[in-house]
Amino acid sequence: EMYKSMWSQIGEHFKDYSYKLIFESANEELGDRLNDKDITGKNGVLNKNECYETANMINSEFVKLIRSQGGNNADRFLLIAGYNTDIAHTCDDRFKMPEDTADSKLLLSVHYYTPWDFCGTDSVNSWGSPTDFDEQNGLFEMLSKFSEQGYGVVIGEYAVMTKNGGIKEDTDKFYANLLDNCDLYDYCPVLWDCSSFYLRSTNTLADEAIAKLFSSRRYENEKSKDTETVKAEAKKNLEAAMQTAKDEQAAEIELPPSDDMAIAWLMFASSDYNISYSVGDTYDPTGCTAGIKATNVQITGEGTYTVGLDFTGCGTAKGTSFSALGISNGEKFFPGYTYTIDEILINGEPYQMVGKGYTSSDDGKCTRVNLFNSWVNSVPDDARTADGDLTDCSAQIMPLTKKDKVDTITVTFTVKAGNDG
Repeated sequence: EMYKSMWSQIGEHFKDYSYKLIFESANEELGDRLNDKDITGKNGVLNKNECYETANMINSEFVKLIRSQGGNNADRFLLIAGYNTDIAHTCDDRFKMPEDTADSKLLLSVHYYTPWDFCGTDSVNSWGSPTDFDEQNGLFEMLSKFSEQGYGVVIGEYAVMTKNGGIKEDTDKFYANLLDNCDLYDYCPVLWDCSSFYLRSTNTLADEAIAKLFSSRRYENEKSKDTETVKAEAKKNLEAAMQTAKDEQAAEIELPPSDDMAIAWLMFASSDYNISYSVGDTYDPTGCTAGIKATNVQITGEGTYTVGLDFTGCGTAKGTSFSALGISNGEKFFPGYTYTIDEILINGEPYQMVGKGYTSSDDGKCTRVNLFNSWVNSVPDDARTADGDLTDCSAQIMPLTKKDKVDTITVTFTVKAGNDG
C-alpha cells in the first residue's frame, strides 16, 4: 500500500510532463532485498520463488497504476527493474516482464558491477583475462533474450569504483568491452559516477584513456554509420579483445586456465577484502590483487602437492574472510578423489588446524576443500574424506582473524583415488 500510495502521488503530479520523463519501478530492492528488515525491523521469510512472484507482482501493479492515470502516463516509457537488477537473476525464467496496455513502451533495467571484487572493492585491481571477457560477453548475450522480445534494455548503472575515488588500471578496457556489447545487442549504457570520472568543477574527465574512449563513442562520430556497421565493428572489437587477452595470458601465466587439465590453487580473500586471489569455483590467476605471487600446480593423479600465495609484493593480508583449496576440472578428471590437507604454513610456521577438512564440490566441476568458509556451517551431502570418517569435519579449519598478519601461506595436501577413481 505504501508503494501504491507513493506512485499514485508521483504519477499524478508528473502525468502531463513530456515523454522525456521515464518512471522506473524500483532501484535494486525488487528481489532478495524484499526480505530486508529496513522498515519492519525483522527479516522477511519469503523463499526465492516467492521473492520472484512478489517482484513480478509489484512491477505489474506499477504499470497498471501509472497507465490508469491518463495524460502522458497512458503511454510514456516505463523502466521495469529486473530481479536484484542483476543480469543472471533477471534472465531466470521466474522473472516476468509485466503486461502493458501501451504498445512497446516497456524498458528493462539492470545494473552491471561484475565481477564485484574488481568493480566495487580495492581487492582486485586488474581486469582483462579471457575468463573476464568470457564472463562479461556471456552475461550480455544472455540479456539479449529481452531485446529479442522487443523490450528496450537499459544498463542503468555500471562503473569501476575505488574507495579513494581514483581510477583503476584496466577500467578503460572494462568499459570498452561493455560498450561494444551494448552496441552489439542494442542496449543503452548509463555510467554511475559520483565525480570520480567526470569532474564537474572543471567540466573534464579525470582519466585521459577514459576520456578518449567516451569521445570515440560520441554521437558525432557515429551518426553516419548504419546499425549493421555499428554491430559489425562491435563484434570485431569483442573478438579482437578476447584474442589479445588469450595471447597475453599465454605469455604471462605459467598455468593458464584450461579445459584439458586439473589445476590446484588457493582461493583467498583477506578479512578486510583488500587482498584476494581467484576467489570462486572458476580458476582465474589474473583475478587477484596486483603483486601477489602464486604457486599453482597441475594435478596428474595420486600424490602430494603444494600450493601457496606470497603477499609481500602487495602488503600483508589481515586474516581471511574466505579461503579454500580449489581444483579446476577436479570432478571431471578425478571424480571421487579425496584431497587431504597435510600441512598449512603461515609465514613459514606450521598452523594448527581446527577440526578436519573434507572434499566436496559446489558446482560439480571444481573440487574444493574449504579452509575457511563462514557461509558453510554443516557438512554437505557430497562430502568425502580419505578415511571415510566425517567426524570433526568443518569448512572452517583455518579461522584466521584480522589480527593474524599473513605474508605467505602454503598448503600441502595428498590426493587419493576414491571409489569412483
